[in-house]
Amino acid sequence: MSESGAHEAANGLDRVIHEPARLLITTVLQSVSGADFVFLQNLSGLTKGNLSSHLNKLEQAGYVAITKTGAGRRARTWVELTGAGRAAAAEHWKHLDGLRALADAPDEPADHTEL
Repeated sequence: MSESGAHEAANGLDRVIHEPARLLITTVLQSVSGADFVFLQNLSGLTKGNLSSHLNKLEQAGYVAITKTGAGRRARTWVELTGAGRAAAAEHWKHLDGLRALADAPDEPADHTEL
């Protein structure tokens, strides 16, 4: 794996999405039009507070839209990826795939003269 190739691929990682729980959330939301909070909680195994915190960070980044409807026992929280969120998640996976391809490439001698 060349150091410059790995560095370029790593620089393209989105730090908001890259956190494991948020990567799971965005990956799930890429495959559906939207998901209920309880569904995401059950799938991720996160507590309500942790899931809320991760969704808040994604919402602040403009990656998800959160809609709350109803009240009391009929309350429902619906989460969807925004267009920007879909694009960011796709780009993030593209960079992860690039890193994986570098890892699978034949070994090249490392040039440590830049260190």
